[in-house]
Amino acid sequence: MQVLEVENINKQFGQLKAVQDVSFSIGEGVIFGLLGPNGAGKTTTIRMIMNIIIPDSGRISVMGQSNLRKASDYIGYLPEERGIYRKMKVGDVLYFLSRLKSMKGHDAREAIDGWLQQLDLTEWKDKKVEELSKGMQQKLQFIGTILHKPKLLILDEPFMGLDPINTNIIKNILLDLKKSGTTIIFSTHLMENAEKLCQEIFLINKGRGLISGKLADIKKHYGKQNLFLEYEGNADFIKSSKEVKKADHFGNVIEAQLSKDADTQALLKEAVKHCVIKRFEIKEPSLNDIFIDTVTQSEKGGNR
Repeated sequence: MQVLEVENINKQFGQLKAVQDVSFSIGEGVIFGLLGPNGAGKTTTIRMIMNIIIPDSGRISVMGQSNLRKASDYIGYLPEERGIYRKMKVGDVLYFLSRLKSMKGHDAREAIDGWLQQLDLTEWKDKKVEELSKGMQQKLQFIGTILHKPKLLILDEPFMGLDPINTNIIKNILLDLKKSGTTIIFSTHLMENAEKLCQEIFLINKGRGLISGKLADIKKHYGKQNLFLEYEGNADFIKSSKEVKKADHFGNVIEAQLSKDADTQALLKEAVKHCVIKRFEIKEPSLNDIFIDTVTQSEKGGNR
């Protein structure tokens, strides 16, 4: 059984076609990147999965359940727009959220204490939410999202407002949840985080899906390679090399996109003639490269 199935969903607001014929499915224990620029349709898609808004057409099911209201206990959702009851105490907020997800009282209290300890918030349990820093409030809302052990976890910019230490803690928790079988939808503008965490992606722009599938396969079939060259001397030869499509210079470092069917050995021999090579590395395209290139081509109305 697929944890989530989205089939040909559409949503229009007035003349704006926010989501157009979008389809994807996600299996158990997968971290899935829902990616796209601002206004691409990511949040609208998430809100339809969450049953906050209803698709004009198409079908969505969670754990085989098409009645999303009944499926809500399977889902944990951390929206980009944060919102928790600031006048309530931390422990009370978490208990309230757990009961909304049909947790039993004893199980809820045990889980709350465990997560507060793991995220270093135990001493704040009896403090009002408004007394917490923004980073602490972010961790609090994250706990509230995962307390009931959801089968499907939807995170919209989950690292926003977190310092590097807490970002790493959250990343490790997500990886542990994945190992335990939780399916995670990860929506972000930060391609570096998505590339490190996601096994599968769906790239959307102007409401339409552009790329979908396993990230490793997408990179393999993308058909473009990059060169990272660190050197001493003069590397002006790169400007006229037929092996190079385009290059960016950063002092004694060059990052270049290679031409189709580039002869990398010939390029290395040419580089050795002109400069001292400290590092010569052929790299697969990054998710950021694929994102920029694909979205740019879609904006032009063309295909890669």
